[in-house]
Amino acid sequence: MTSLTLPRQDGSLEQYRLTGTPIERPKSAPAFNRIAYAAAHVVSDPLRDADPWGHAAIDWDRTMAFRHHLWGLGFKIAEAMDTAQRGMGLAWPGAQQLIRRSLAEARSVPGADLACGAGTDHLSPTDARSLDDVIAAYEEQIGFVEGEGGRAIMMASRALARVARSPDDYRHVYGHILRQTKDKVVLHWLGDMFDPQLKGYWGSDDFDAALDAVLSIIEANRDKVEGIKISLLDNAREVALRNRLPEGVLCFTGDDFNYAELIEGDGTKYSHALLGIFDAVAPSASKALAALAEGDVATFRSVIEPTVPLSRKIFEAPTQYYKAGVVFLAWLNGHQNHFTMPAGMQSARGVVHYADIFRLADKANVLDRPELATKRMQSFLATLGVEQAS
Repeated sequence: MTSLTLPRQDGSLEQYRLTGTPIERPKSAPAFNRIAYAAAHVVSDPLRDADPWGHAAIDWDRTMAFRHHLWGLGFKIAEAMDTAQRGMGLAWPGAQQLIRRSLAEARSVPGADLACGAGTDHLSPTDARSLDDVIAAYEEQIGFVEGEGGRAIMMASRALARVARSPDDYRHVYGHILRQTKDKVVLHWLGDMFDPQLKGYWGSDDFDAALDAVLSIIEANRDKVEGIKISLLDNAREVALRNRLPEGVLCFTGDDFNYAELIEGDGTKYSHALLGIFDAVAPSASKALAALAEGDVATFRSVIEPTVPLSRKIFEAPTQYYKAGVVFLAWLNGHQNHFTMPAGMQSARGVVHYADIFRLADKANVLDRPELATKRMQSFLATLGVEQAS
């Protein structure tokens, strides 16, 4: 039985023995009865990263290989989103390359699908002077995605949150953009726990007022809205939105705390998924969703529920640094040969946090190659002064 020395929250050390069993891979991509987008991370290239804070180098081969991993498990991909460090290491020029490459890669894979994040992150919030500035920024990014043959996820805008003064300002901007999109888009409600600069989005700090505002936007543009992703880490608020959506407009859960119950639903309604945690627990989520599609709710629960404590640890406050845990697991599971991130974001969490992720990943059967994961974890700990028992 594989074991290693791990630090605890109280500063002590323990000898931890692994107990998990890797999830088997399907022979072919399974079918789901929920739309399931995995928001995918990017793999940095530390050997070319001369300016990690400004223009981080990307290992495109590994980044595309990870997308094949997700497609092979039955997922659609939400590309160039928050999980890919948009606005936190991946600037718009890098996102453009990522979108172009991923769309081209998808065309080479039968059945592969993706939608691409389009926002205003090339416009600094401090440089935004008017709603017209925000509209122009959205037009540029959505125009790029659609010009490359992609579908857009209309990301929340820091610039709009800064210059908008009322819900009417949001209605004006979103209405202007949605009237000119080629295809239906997915809207994006990202809470300020993910990005503090989005506080008061939709024109109010009050949830009910914000809900009324976004629903009015959807109602006025329902022929251009496929659905809305809501990431507030509050299942009651998601259900409130879900219950009021117009017929034919989908709810995509972005709740990395409560996704299991929201995807399963209440017997009447359920949420589809657009989740960053699916990047980290893809084999488990794939098996669970395939079981749910076959009506096997017991297997769905037994596989997906153990991943929830792991996800809550990865997404704990300050939530915006969850990307570090996602990439950490990609490294442990052999999807990349280093643990570095654009903008040096691996330093955003501490060693005890990573040790807790390791334990919870093992208990959730998320460590695909336990011996490799243990070896890499021991190497990581050694650099931080945690010696292994001889």
